[in-house]
Amino acid sequence: MQLSTAVMPFVAEVVRFQDLRKTTRFSVSESDQRPVLTEIELVHQALEKGKPKRARKLLREMHPAKVASLLESLDPTLRTAVWQQIEDEREQAVLAHVSADLRRIFTQEAEVAEERGVPEAETRSQLARLRDALEHGRLKRVGRMLDKIHPAKVAGLLESLPPRERTAVWEMVESERAGKVLVHLHEEVRTQLALEMDPEDLIAAARGLALDDLVDLIQDLPEQTGRTLLQAKDRPEQAQIESMLHYPEDSAGGLMNTDQISVRAGLHLRSVLRYLRLLEDLPDHTDKLMVIDRQGRYQGVLRVRHLLTNHPQRRVKEVMDSAFPAIAADTPSRAVAARFQELDLISAPVVDAEGRLQGRITVDDVVDVIREESDRSLMNMAGLDEEDDMFAPVLTSARRRALWLGVNLVTAFLAAWVIGLFEDTLEKVVALAVLMPIVASMGGIAGSQTLTLVIRGLALGNVERSNAFLLLWKELGIGALNGLIWALVVAALATLWFGNWEIGGIIAAAILLNLLCAALAGVAIPLVLRGVGIDPALAGSVVLTTVTDVVGFFAFLGLATLLLL
Repeated sequence: MQLSTAVMPFVAEVVRFQDLRKTTRFSVSESDQRPVLTEIELVHQALEKGKPKRARKLLREMHPAKVASLLESLDPTLRTAVWQQIEDEREQAVLAHVSADLRRIFTQEAEVAEERGVPEAETRSQLARLRDALEHGRLKRVGRMLDKIHPAKVAGLLESLPPRERTAVWEMVESERAGKVLVHLHEEVRTQLALEMDPEDLIAAARGLALDDLVDLIQDLPEQTGRTLLQAKDRPEQAQIESMLHYPEDSAGGLMNTDQISVRAGLHLRSVLRYLRLLEDLPDHTDKLMVIDRQGRYQGVLRVRHLLTNHPQRRVKEVMDSAFPAIAADTPSRAVAARFQELDLISAPVVDAEGRLQGRITVDDVVDVIREESDRSLMNMAGLDEEDDMFAPVLTSARRRALWLGVNLVTAFLAAWVIGLFEDTLEKVVALAVLMPIVASMGGIAGSQTLTLVIRGLALGNVERSNAFLLLWKELGIGALNGLIWALVVAALATLWFGNWEIGGIIAAAILLNLLCAALAGVAIPLVLRGVGIDPALAGSVVLTTVTDVVGFFAFLGLATLLLL
């Protein structure tokens, strides 16, 4: 849906809000005038600063009669803006105090809005309906849509909107749900929206977050804002959060939560069951309890299924799994994800260097790691950051991409320089210029296949130096076989096209050489880049393209120079 330049009339009215004192005609008594004026002024300031969420809070605290008096005093445009901030459950109470004419206007507007929304519900996407509601200033409908959607989906919708519309939608997300939405956003958008919130709203949003999610949020915020969130917690939780902040974000310590249930090895199972019944609820993904000694050192795990199926008189040490390995707090998140995948884990304990239990990692956190790694690999291949905002300002996005384009330009000039070495050959045999791209393209595709395979193997831990040579020989064999097959095919087509079997033979030899070189480069480049500390997904494709272009052009034009001139 294409929006006009005057998109979202309501948002524009909020930004350009006029002075309410000049447009308000009060119909209340002299004794009530000052309190209403004060509340009107606060509502005015909230909307003028683009804070509809604060306006909703103020309207929520006002008596319905005062809200009605405020609505009666406003011109139609401002009246609609304020009406959109009144919660659905308070509408009838407010309508009971307004005049019959105004009640009829609001009722008709609601009917028109419902009629417009019905045919769209089944046929249009949530994003399209959301933008349509914004365009027509139907923020009540926006709020109802957001309340019915999972926080992760709300986060996806927010990232799909340009900044102006995103801000308007974000203001319709209630503070109690805002925290759960924030944890699903990418870093840049999360930071931007969190900083737009009032401190008290941000604290309310963070109140319902799990500690590991709260730690992630604090790490993305400016230091002062993060300290405000930390100080809003009680002393025990502050200590837990500070200990988690001590670990890098991409380590087991940065992934863990401290909601584990710990027991002693000497307890009877009946005592453990009695303790669990005293808890209001179990933490999510609780498939095992952590067994520790008096000093808090990790001893093993007690699986919930063993707790439930063994006799209550047995002790924890008799049924616990003391061989279950804990994860060191400084383990990289990628290695944590690999362990969860290999062992099909739901949760795992995390210990410090002294073996003391620090927390646990659950499968939902690992799924996030796997998704982020996948996004990072995909975006890095294009020189982008997976945390970037899709709708970031043009200058910001252009600056981020400029370096990558510059690197590509250097490699392109290198390939052009190789072609320039054979300028005389190209002038005499024009057919070579026509066939050159075929050689480079075949090598590039073959190399990218090998490169992708090796990068994936490195990420999963399936490729290392001990088996790299075996993989190399296998890829060289594939390159030789495919090279022979497609070299003959291209040679036959080139001979038929130009009527010169020598050109056909030259391009066949060049393709075979380039495919063998592509296989070698596809295996070697990721290993070398990993060895020097560079992400192969980031730089591998650029280096590979350069190698196959240079080798392909040099082999093809070099052989042509030797054999045709």
